This record gives sequence, structure tokens and C-alpha cells, in this order.
Amino acid sequence: MEDRKKSILQAIIDDYILTAMPVGSRTISRKYLSHLSSATIRNEMSDLEELGYLSQPHISAGRVPNAKAYRLYVDMLMEENAKPADIDEQLRDSFLQRMGHLEDVVRNTAQALSEMTRYASLVMLPRQEELRITTLQLIPVSTGFALLVIVTDAGIIRDTVVSVSSQLDADALYAISRMLTERFAGRTLKDVQARLKEFAVNAPSDPQVLEGIMDLAGQMDKQNTQDNLTVSGTHNILGFPEYQDANKARQLLSALDDKERLLDLIRASGGDSVSVHIGPENGIKEMEGCSIVLCRYSLGRNQHGAIGLIGPTRMPYGRVLGTLSQISQAMSDILTDRYAN
Repeated sequence: MEDRKKSILQAIIDDYILTAMPVGSRTISRKYLSHLSSATIRNEMSDLEELGYLSQPHISAGRVPNAKAYRLYVDMLMEENAKPADIDEQLRDSFLQRMGHLEDVVRNTAQALSEMTRYASLVMLPRQEELRITTLQLIPVSTGFALLVIVTDAGIIRDTVVSVSSQLDADALYAISRMLTERFAGRTLKDVQARLKEFAVNAPSDPQVLEGIMDLAGQMDKQNTQDNLTVSGTHNILGFPEYQDANKARQLLSALDDKERLLDLIRASGGDSVSVHIGPENGIKEMEGCSIVLCRYSLGRNQHGAIGLIGPTRMPYGRVLGTLSQISQAMSDILTDRYAN
């Protein structure tokens, strides 16, 4: 594409992102490209329409960019110095402050991200069956009861109170904890689940402790074989003019509630550190007017999750990508520092 066409297309997209109104040649000449006449811009806009980058809602209106235009914009036209939203230390702490369970991190990050950007947000943890055990601990809480805690290379993911013999004091529970850790340290959760029954039969330990381990393993088997996805701030999208139509809004909210389809999209992104799915590219019919921007983050040892933003196709992609990149890096740094050592 010629440089002049690129400049005009970028100006149209920039203006449409701001106003959500069809953009005319006079607007482009007055606000962005004063060295070009309206007539020249109109001719170029007609060419861009024929090429499939622009549409004209009606004859007297200006043009609006199509998904093809946004794809070119994302791939080639974004300003390299686009500034993301300021993310200070206080904000970093606010969305990563509760670190006892990774589910809390997911929920808090999704909520903070949607509040910060005014888009819908999503945060996904990797399948926790792929994480590796670092320690299993039995902590006395009262006579006859102990807290069983499973710690992985990505943090504390499960704990439960189990019954134990009243004869087991703190030292005895510590000895059992060491035995459990020696048996299972370095193994994946999936491997541990497969070996728990064998361990329960052969290991010399308090039967009630082993029963507690089996109960916790049952919970893990049900909960950890699925990706953990949290979607937050879906109501934010309803504030955009594209979704003032009630029927269109209902369809969108229904699609955002279908986590399995969103997970399919995230999985299809594979190992890409950043991916942008524009309009029909996301493969979800009810969301053809939306774009989904995803960034991967690291979690423990060779584990990866994803964070993303969902908004109208006219979102400011440079700013969105910059913001997600900063937050994903912050999550990677903090989670790795806290859990990988």
C-alpha cells in the first residue's frame, strides 16, 4: 500500500477510535493531513473502500474502518511510541495483593484490569495439573486436626483441614510432612493423583491423614483438570455506542458468559506472547464487533497463563497492548519471585 493511503487510513482509524462516528475527508484534511486537499483524500478513501478497508454507512456519510483495516493498523500502522496507561507501584500491589491462592490473583487482576481500562477483561491460569509439587505440609490447628497444605512451584493451590490421631503432636506431623514431601516433591499434580492410592496402601502413616490426602486429591481431580478463567467487567462494553441496541447487547453478554468458547480462542493462540483477534477473526459470531487482545505471563517454572482485554474493534490498540504488556510483566515478576524460589 502506498504511504499516502496508509497515512489516510491511519488517520481515519485514529479519529473513529475517538468518536465512533463516520469520518469524512474534510475531517482528515483539517485535523490530521492539512497538506492534502479534501478532493485528494476522497479519491484515496474511495480506493481504500474498493480494497476492502473502509465502508460507507450511506452515501452522504463518511467512512468507517473494517476489520481488515484494523488488522493492517495493528500489524503496520501503530505508533511505536504509543503510551500505555500509567501503572504505578500502588496499582501493582492492589491487583496482586492477595496471594494465598492463585484463584485470588486471577479474580483480583481481572477486576482491577477492567476497572483501569473500562473494557471487559479476562485472566486465565494454566491447568494446575501441570504444576509441580514443592512441599506437602501438615500444620497442627487443634487436638485431632491439622491443616493439609499442598504447595506447588506456582504457589499454594489447595488446603483442607484433616482429622489426625490425637497422639500426633507437632513433631510427628512435621515428620509425616517430610515423608510426604520426599515422596511427591518434583512430581506433577497429575502424577501425584495417579500415585496417591498406591501411597495410601503402602506408606506407614496415620490412616486419617491418608484419608485426608485422598479427599484432597479428589478435589484436585475435579478442579485442576480445567483451565481457570475469570471474566470481569462485561458491563463496561455496554457503555459503548456500538452496543446500545438491546438485542445486540444480550447476544454479546451471552457470548462473554460462554467461557469454553473464550478458552478455545486462548488455546488457539498457542505460544504467542501477544495476539490480537479482530472482529470476525475471534471466531465467535456474537462478538464479530469486538476485538480480543491477549498477552501471556509466566507462572512458576515453565507455566504460562494469559490476560486479555475485550472491547469494540475501534479500541486504541497501541495503548491496550502497552497496558497488557506492563501488567503481564508485573504478574510474571511478582508471581515468579514469590512462588518459584
